[in-house]
Amino acid sequence: MVTVNIQAQLTLQIKSGHLPSAPTAEAIYVAGNFNGWNPKDENFRLQKEPGGGFGVTIKNMEAGTYAFKCTRGSWDNVETGRRGEEISNRSITLSSDTVLSVTIAGWKDGFAQPQKTSTASAQVIVVDEAFAIPQLGRSRRIWVYLPKDYAQSTKKFPVLYMQDGQNLFDDATAFAGEWGVDEAMDAMENPCIVVGIDNGGEKRMNEYNPNNTRKFGKGEGKEYLSFIVNNLKPFIDKKYRTLQDREHTAIAGSSMGGLISFYAGLYYPNTFGTLGILSPSFWIAPQIKTQVKQLAKEATHGSQHYYFYAGGLEEKATVKDMQAVAAELKKSARPGCIIIVNPGGKHNEADWAAVFPAFYKWMRER
Repeated sequence: MVTVNIQAQLTLQIKSGHLPSAPTAEAIYVAGNFNGWNPKDENFRLQKEPGGGFGVTIKNMEAGTYAFKCTRGSWDNVETGRRGEEISNRSITLSSDTVLSVTIAGWKDGFAQPQKTSTASAQVIVVDEAFAIPQLGRSRRIWVYLPKDYAQSTKKFPVLYMQDGQNLFDDATAFAGEWGVDEAMDAMENPCIVVGIDNGGEKRMNEYNPNNTRKFGKGEGKEYLSFIVNNLKPFIDKKYRTLQDREHTAIAGSSMGGLISFYAGLYYPNTFGTLGILSPSFWIAPQIKTQVKQLAKEATHGSQHYYFYAGGLEEKATVKDMQAVAAELKKSARPGCIIIVNPGGKHNEADWAAVFPAFYKWMRER
């Protein structure tokens, strides 16, 4: 049984008493939009209950709509239907105390899985499967999209750095469907170079947040951003024909990727001139408005351009927090800002894929 205590005096009980007979579940985790879809987050681990089944207590969540799935520690053993088929995210809207019974019909690794076909276009290159992140003692896969006319021209191109590289170009590596950034760029009149940085899996919540939290531990966002600015960008600028100034350097991401992209603009205003902040997880950084007041200055941040986007069907705090942070930024630094709320928008890859072309057109036309 999972018991989720909400600060707004709401309690969600998720009970899972029936599990597949195989593979055996020694540990079960809940991964959702409340923890960055981390499939092995020890703070969201379900413990065996004396009376049978599994349970965990999750605190400090607000009322709203939440999406989640159960895993046994990775997306390779996420829950499935009884024949091994992929299932939609589970969803619960909390407005009062709720009890939800969940039956897990199967686990992905309990069935033979068809090999996914790569959907990445010929313009996408994996430049390194293990690009070193010296600030964190880790490595990461790096993707690069090159415009169709790159090889036939001598011109230089703007660069867009993006988080969660697994989900940008290739359905074979995407967790819940790809964004189709390569196809979107192929259709643009003025495409740019796009650099995709894979997320760190179970380290995603730490790498995409510069602040320490009681629930998730040490924030590693400053080190991660230092890697992008001081290691990855110089490499890209040396290897490819890029326009290296901040007016032609952008960064974007969604959810926790939106959070760290915002901090990239806040901490490195002389590097990133355009920021795409989609469905940002500002909920995990309650100090962010104070940080904006302290750091955002009209002299350095005032000439930046921010694209804020959120969906009306995401958890309640997403839109409210985004609007509050954007308002504080505009007050402190007066950068160029556009704030878009799509009433029917959800917190998922399909929604961000749909909004990406509009973001990019805004980025090139502003």
